[in-house]
Amino acid sequence: MSKRNQAASLPKHDVFQAIADPTRRGLLRLLVDQEMPVNAISGHFPMTRTAVSKHLRILADAGLVKERKVGRETRYRLDADPLLELKRWLAFYERYWENKLEALKRYVESED
Repeated sequence: MSKRNQAASLPKHDVFQAIADPTRRGLLRLLVDQEMPVNAISGHFPMTRTAVSKHLRILADAGLVKERKVGRETRYRLDADPLLELKRWLAFYERYWENKLEALKRYVESED
């Protein structure tokens, strides 16, 4: 694959940027079990349909939602695969804190 094709296939936004916003995290929760059109999604948020669409675009650019045209409407659904990157990153720090807590436990118990 050429560098140009590789760049074209890379997400425009990374997963960490995409989920940094609470509205986008809410959109992901809403789309966990269902595909929805933007009109239905907009009813769940105190903002305009245009604002919701912008958030959905960022999520789509990060690969977190997929779009599907049905007639004149666009429907959105969650694609959780990119969240694996986040899970791996958090798992590293989880091990770090578990090790620190285990060391603290050993230290406290050795004082007895």
